[in-house]
Amino acid sequence: MALLCTFVASVSAHAGHGMAHPWQLGLQEPVTPVAVQINDFHNLLLVIITVIAVFVTLLMIYVMVKFNAKANPIPRTTTHNTLLEVLWTAIPILILVVIAIPSFKLLYFADTTKDAEMTIKAVGHQWYWSYEYPDHGDFTFDAAMLEKEELQPGQPRLLTTDETVVLPVNTNIRLLIAADDVLHAWAMPSFGVKLDAVPGRLNETWVRVEKEGTYYGQCSELCGTGHGFMPIMVKVVSKEAFATWVKTAKEEYASRDEKSSVKLAAANDSAAE
Repeated sequence: MALLCTFVASVSAHAGHGMAHPWQLGLQEPVTPVAVQINDFHNLLLVIITVIAVFVTLLMIYVMVKFNAKANPIPRTTTHNTLLEVLWTAIPILILVVIAIPSFKLLYFADTTKDAEMTIKAVGHQWYWSYEYPDHGDFTFDAAMLEKEELQPGQPRLLTTDETVVLPVNTNIRLLIAADDVLHAWAMPSFGVKLDAVPGRLNETWVRVEKEGTYYGQCSELCGTGHGFMPIMVKVVSKEAFATWVKTAKEEYASRDEKSSVKLAAANDSAAE
């Protein structure tokens, strides 16, 4: 818990950062290049579907007013119109092309790891996450949800974990995701990441967080009774602070002899309650 206490003050200061807020409109603040592009694509789609919805609504109103039985007692019997048929075929195709081009670019951009400077591995368990830093001494730790009575002032309920994932700012990070038992999903909205954790399979994505702060996510794949109690908490710090944390983490986690079964039992007890 020493590492947790080290970051309590900083975490409390950023308690409202990197998480959803009541009455929030739109997506969470994007802090990675992928999340920024997702946000931009979302805004583009919002404009397109709004224009379509308004056009269809106005067209329906026009038809109901102009061609109702009272205004048009003897309807015309037009069977087809070449211009209209070309338009209602070509325009949807153009709309789909406008949507598809940025969509495929975004998928490729998010899928391709950009010159990774470090790697972190996250493994889902029922119902907590374990993390491994293979490029920094290969130390590992488990992160489970804090109970309500364990929370410090300012820490959000159901989102705070007993151990914090720490990442350096402005660093290309390869993120490997797997699972130990059943399907999970590592989801961090501010990072633009939602990746399935599958037993026996290693999924990969990347992040480059461009803003320091504390960010919260959750398991987003139904994984049993404790699914709603499996949060993700990431602290993004300067590269200097990260290097200092790594030195401390190596010593602390190396001195521990804590088995996963102990953490699993605690998580099971929490879910049962």
